[in-house]
Amino acid sequence: MQVLERFTDRILERQRAMYAAKDVPFIEKWRTAMRYIDVDLASGYPKVWYELQAMAWDRPEYRARVAHVTEEWDAVLTEAVGNAMHDYGLDTKRFPVEAMSTLVRTFNSGILLERLNGVDIGHAALLEMVDEWLSSLERKKSR
Repeated sequence: MQVLERFTDRILERQRAMYAAKDVPFIEKWRTAMRYIDVDLASGYPKVWYELQAMAWDRPEYRARVAHVTEEWDAVLTEAVGNAMHDYGLDTKRFPVEAMSTLVRTFNSGILLERLNGVDIGHAALLEMVDEWLSSLERKKSR
């Protein structure tokens, strides 16, 4: 568990720094985050993360630590998504920040899990669709 926690701390530090960049539009941060998927897979982080999650299913003593890692990721994503939604003027009553950040977190988890299993069916199309949507929001914001 300590390996996962240290690994997570380093990756979250990277993510926080990326999202904190004031002069970088969110769409560029998103694109960078999506490129990190391949970097993280190559590092072995998602494999360790999923193996320890599986261990926690049968070992309740690990669950709190696994949940803490998820909470750490959630905090970073919630702040980033909330800031982006504010910048883009999205309706947070219709699309609550918590729901949108959970969508992003589970979206990323699903991509990582499928890629660990050698599956990437539809990933390029999904990422392109999200990129096009964010591009349209960026254009509206610039007007």
